Amino acid sequence: MAEIPTTCKAAAMVGAGKPMELIDVRVPQKLEPGGILVKMSMASICATDVHAWEGSSSFAEDEFPSILGHEMTGRIARSEGRTHDSIGTPLREGDRIVWTHGFCGSCLNCIVEHERTLCLNRRRWHGSTEEFPYLTGGFAEYGYVFPTSGCVRVPDDVPDEVAAAVSCALRTVIHGLDRVGDLDDRHRVVIQGSGPLGLFTLARVVTGGPPDPIVIGGPARRLELARKWGAGHTLDIDDVPDPAERHAQVMEWTDGLGADVVIEVSGAKSAFPEGFEMLRRGGRYLVIGQLHGETFPFAPSDIVRKHAHIIGTSSAAVQHYHRALEFVRRHRDRFDWMEMISNHYPLERINEAMIGMQRWEEIKPAITFPD
Repeated sequence: MAEIPTTCKAAAMVGAGKPMELIDVRVPQKLEPGGILVKMSMASICATDVHAWEGSSSFAEDEFPSILGHEMTGRIARSEGRTHDSIGTPLREGDRIVWTHGFCGSCLNCIVEHERTLCLNRRRWHGSTEEFPYLTGGFAEYGYVFPTSGCVRVPDDVPDEVAAAVSCALRTVIHGLDRVGDLDDRHRVVIQGSGPLGLFTLARVVTGGPPDPIVIGGPARRLELARKWGAGHTLDIDDVPDPAERHAQVMEWTDGLGADVVIEVSGAKSAFPEGFEMLRRGGRYLVIGQLHGETFPFAPSDIVRKHAHIIGTSSAAVQHYHRALEFVRRHRDRFDWMEMISNHYPLERINEAMIGMQRWEEIKPAITFPD
């Protein structure tokens, strides 16, 4: 590959609610043992990025300037001793990879519980651009992979846009559905949310057996794609704005019993109480999208009354990245994954893309970089 520059362009967050600024950021010339420097091929925008940018997320950034973006893929520009990815595939310069947070590998959750997603000493993305390794977010021309980050080589037949998108949305869905457990043609499923998380959830559900999943969300363009991908029923929150009416419709579609499994991937502040009411007695409620930090009245006795199982999950471990890539390869004839990619924006137009996401005009915008 080309010589490593001393600086690169990055779209930096300089404060909550402020436009991102295109700045020059140092590119680390010396890597830690096991570290990787990546030349970014493609990034995509997650709703979590938008919430962090607005300052409305419980994961809001507090170091500025910092680089957002955690859905990305890039080619290895330099590696300090990393010869294989996390599943044993040989790596060389020029290979595309996706990668995880940095995990310590020595805490209780890493070693005893085998749950690296809950690492107690995680090296996180989106750190300050003024502290080594400077480039820990996806909205930059180069990125740094921590020595303890898992990474997976991206197969040649997976487009950049899809590789970037699955590196957050689909791997999170796979992790969450693992925690839900058994799902087959006995189960009726409601999916709250029709964005990328909802669409990937739908794809995963319909390939697993549950018949006629119900998708609640909007706008209409997203629900049209949901029906194309196998949703048995859809509810547009713009057409049916009353939660009581939506509940009544779901109960009708589930023969008055409610859903066996409800999956919340909307991020809407009112979604949790609404989804819980749609759950049948003994049902399971997977919550992925609630990152806003808001509170609301809720009676814990309702959990007891329903014998409900409430499951929370976020992020994923490296095995989920691998399985996500294999899933999109295995089912590419059934789903046109590129239908989810709504537009492409060069890095310097990232604020336009963020506003488009904010206004629900985008499904999954891709951020491009110079070759």
